Amino acid sequence: MDYHKRVVKMFQDSGIAFTKEEIAGIDYADFGLDRIEIEGLNLIVYENNDRYCAKEMVLLPGQTCPEHLHPPRNGEEGKRETFRCRKGTVYLYVEGEKTPSVHSTLPKGQEKYYTVMHEVVLHAGEQYTIEPNTKHWFQAGSEGAVISEFSSPSDDASDIFTNPEIQRVIK
Repeated sequence: MDYHKRVVKMFQDSGIAFTKEEIAGIDYADFGLDRIEIEGLNLIVYENNDRYCAKEMVLLPGQTCPEHLHPPRNGEEGKRETFRCRKGTVYLYVEGEKTPSVHSTLPKGQEKYYTVMHEVVLHAGEQYTIEPNTKHWFQAGSEGAVISEFSSPSDDASDIFTNPEIQRVIK
């Protein structure tokens, strides 16, 4: 099954109701790296306005959203986001004391761009809030993951990625 069909199937199998327009409008983010199955993210954005943002995200098995942070912008603190795992397992890494043995496998050749190793494991029904201006990255477990994000407004252009080659690109 091709990549896009696998992503759509994960969204549809999540138990969350989506409109045809939402499925047709999935944002397949490859971050300009052209290795989306390894480092990428798939999103449906319900709402993103000047007060809040709500979206669903799918990661295929082992897929990683690269390390980044949401810095202050326009005189306001950066984006604060709460991730709630809906299905599967998410390994979330944030600033803090390094976890001695982590579950994730760093993308080959990209190890130097993954600098925070405090692991937070989220199973279905669990959530975690990431404070503004905090480096973080996340990876799906072996079954993939569906994650709801509730946050302050999202501004992809202001995100700072550890890997300087990354660009926020929609495919």
